[in-house]
Amino acid sequence: MQKLIAAVAAGFAIAATCGTAQAQISDNVVKLGVLTDMSSLYADATGKGSLAAVEMAVADYGGKVAGVPIQIVSADHQNKPDVGVNIARNWYDNEKVDAVLDVPTSSVALPISALTREKNKININSGGGSSDITGIACSPNTVHWTYDTYALSNVAGKAMVKRGEDTWFFVTADYAFGMALQRDAANVVKESGGKVLGEVRHPLNSSDFSSFLLQAQASKAKVVALANAGGDTTNALKQAAEFGLVQGGQKMIALLQEITDTHSLGIKATQGLIVTDAFYWDMNDETRAFSKRFNEKVGHMPTMIQAGLYSATMHYLKAIEAIKTDEAPKVMEQMRNTPVNDFFAKNGKIRIDGRMVHDMYLFEVKKPEESKGEWDLYKLIATVPGDEAFRPLDKGGCPLVKSN
Repeated sequence: MQKLIAAVAAGFAIAATCGTAQAQISDNVVKLGVLTDMSSLYADATGKGSLAAVEMAVADYGGKVAGVPIQIVSADHQNKPDVGVNIARNWYDNEKVDAVLDVPTSSVALPISALTREKNKININSGGGSSDITGIACSPNTVHWTYDTYALSNVAGKAMVKRGEDTWFFVTADYAFGMALQRDAANVVKESGGKVLGEVRHPLNSSDFSSFLLQAQASKAKVVALANAGGDTTNALKQAAEFGLVQGGQKMIALLQEITDTHSLGIKATQGLIVTDAFYWDMNDETRAFSKRFNEKVGHMPTMIQAGLYSATMHYLKAIEAIKTDEAPKVMEQMRNTPVNDFFAKNGKIRIDGRMVHDMYLFEVKKPEESKGEWDLYKLIATVPGDEAFRPLDKGGCPLVKSN
């Protein structure tokens, strides 16, 4: 009888322990929301490919974490801040989403980061670019994973001015991302000894760049810098070719150009273009293996945003597994305390301001005769260590740095 009582008591103890462990995962599920651009100018660089990258990570992880299932929901924010915030608010309040991922378009990304802090959830941004996300608008609940306007500008700007391309004219998307990209690039140009001769701003998702490019051409600047992205970049580059800017002796630089943009334009039209990127599919065996799987699933090689999302999702899930809870502050602390080592980043680190610091790369688009295949588009010019590529921790104005 004593043995029976002891056995029953042990059973209750085990059940209680399991119940306690299980209760650490809210609602007995880890739910991820992929908030992205499914239908507009960033759809190729993010969109369905971003969702696919998260799905691949969850599948590779086994579909469960800390003993509970992982679920994914997704939505198109249409590049509208109000739409994005309403979706995220509903996810947090009613659908019990634990983390929102991707969020391209900085005018959407910034309020989503603020909302996530209010709701004490987690935001892992891969698609948004503004360096303000880890600067004046930093949050203890947001990680900025893949790139930002400072790194894009810093890597490309220094290299171009060093080569003698020291007068610049900016063609800039007129919203948070474009203005941050121009600001950061202009600062780098000036600090490196160059000059900014002028700027012009265009509406988001423009189809006609003729008046903007004519102003850039008339400036006689050595470099015409496109501080935009996605469809805006491809449209501007196509029309720049029609106006003969490069033939006239000016250099074109796309401060944010995804591999899908280069592929869409074609190597003949983009040869010699300088591109800053956080990822390229053909770097090593690891990048090639992931990219081959992604290509088979999606139909194109992954952009840095999409590759970054796979990496970020895995890091998030590993953090939950390690501490057996999805409580946001604890998961964020675990993520910051754990180096990122995968095909996307080696010895990556998440700083207190939310910036994930990793190497960045400067590429030049190959000439047609140099390319050996459809996606063989880039040749590596330089690898820039993360601590050199990204803004110094004490220079961004993040309040968390002062209080840390």
